[in-house]
Amino acid sequence: MAAATSELRVDHLPSDPLLHILSFLDFRDLVHCSYVSRRLNELSKHNPLWRSLCSKHWLLTDADRLQSGVSWFCLFKQYYRDLGRYIQFYPVLKRAWEQLKSFLQQRCPRMIASLKEGATEVELNDIEAQIGCRLPDDYRCSYRIHNGQKLVIPGLMGSMSLSNHYRSEVLLDVETAAGGFQQRKGMRRCLPLTFCFHTGLSQYMALEPAEGRRMFESFYPCPDQTAQDPSAIDMFITGSCFLEWFTTYVHNVITGEYPIIRDQIFRYVHDKGCVATTGDITVSVSTSFLPELSSVHPPHFFFTYRIRIEMSSSASPEAACQLDSRYWKITTSDGNVEEVQGPGVVGEFPVMTPGKVHEYASCTTFSTPSEYMEGHYTFHRLANKEEVFHVAIPRFHMVCPPFREPVVRTQKASTSFTPRLDDHDDDGEYCDGDGDDFGDLRGINMAALEGAWCPRHI
Repeated sequence: MAAATSELRVDHLPSDPLLHILSFLDFRDLVHCSYVSRRLNELSKHNPLWRSLCSKHWLLTDADRLQSGVSWFCLFKQYYRDLGRYIQFYPVLKRAWEQLKSFLQQRCPRMIASLKEGATEVELNDIEAQIGCRLPDDYRCSYRIHNGQKLVIPGLMGSMSLSNHYRSEVLLDVETAAGGFQQRKGMRRCLPLTFCFHTGLSQYMALEPAEGRRMFESFYPCPDQTAQDPSAIDMFITGSCFLEWFTTYVHNVITGEYPIIRDQIFRYVHDKGCVATTGDITVSVSTSFLPELSSVHPPHFFFTYRIRIEMSSSASPEAACQLDSRYWKITTSDGNVEEVQGPGVVGEFPVMTPGKVHEYASCTTFSTPSEYMEGHYTFHRLANKEEVFHVAIPRFHMVCPPFREPVVRTQKASTSFTPRLDDHDDDGEYCDGDGDDFGDLRGINMAALEGAWCPRHI
């Protein structure tokens, strides 16, 4: 019996099965195993084990290891000393950045040149000391990879253009963001993530759960234009944390959800079901919500939509036709139905021939946060003007982002509109006290509104 027990000792097992077992361990368990015995200590430093872990956590390749001139185990330790606090976020954010840059290199190469090198730990620590707040680790991790972008146009975080309105959001570097850190009542402890030169619009991240906001969520501020208190700031929520906010945006870019127009990323959303084909003509629709031209109080929600009309290249030349008019049926979330018709589209009467594509953008406003539109175009054949026919426009929905009211309003038990996000957390902190009014933010948003209201259903 003693002899049999002796033969089962770990030290006497062959290396291959032990290495196979160790290959299932994460780096922490592998390090713990190295303290068990001299044999396991030697095996736990086996290069292939750490090659796999370097690829998993740091996305390192054989070329990276050869350039470093050290073993995989030593290379892992080097990265862990520098970036270990971000190990749960780094592979996701690093992959997102690499995918985004690879995509932009093909479609928008000038954006690559605007990206800044990553910030250092010391620089990020200095920013925290400057603003007196802790930066979330997912934000810090992303800014270790790239410290935002230079203040140039177009902005990395998407653009929007209408006839009399233009927006392009830059991803702010951490130093510029710290300069815009908010301490004013209504926006306390909020750090800007983006900025648009043309509208003054910024997305912010809440660094503390104050004034009705949840910690680390991102949002567009929207001043309550019906309130006398300038600290009454409604919020269009864009993400629950930086990681979700950034990776969701990158996914929409690299999958083609957001189109590239004139070397810029446009934040139109296309529902794959919003396509209708009538004969040789296909109509598809994408939509976008414009927070800078919207408000919760009073309820005014601004949308733009982009329509693509395409005639099949296999259509016969006799199928050539011209658009004469449009018809819309608009249904709001409160059940109201409105019908609108008029000549052409945005003042044009496009002629469609085999293979031709015609695209245009228009806009509309609603007093409810969600609605849908559908309708048809009326065409006539060029070869026979008496031949008139309808081309269906698919139903497409327009829904504003979730929004939340500030504590200053909810404390007065005012009624809000769906899809309002009710904050049921009891641990939220409301920072009351003296402070500057919020005239600057209110002025920025109002400036964006002046002269930019678009008539309905152009």
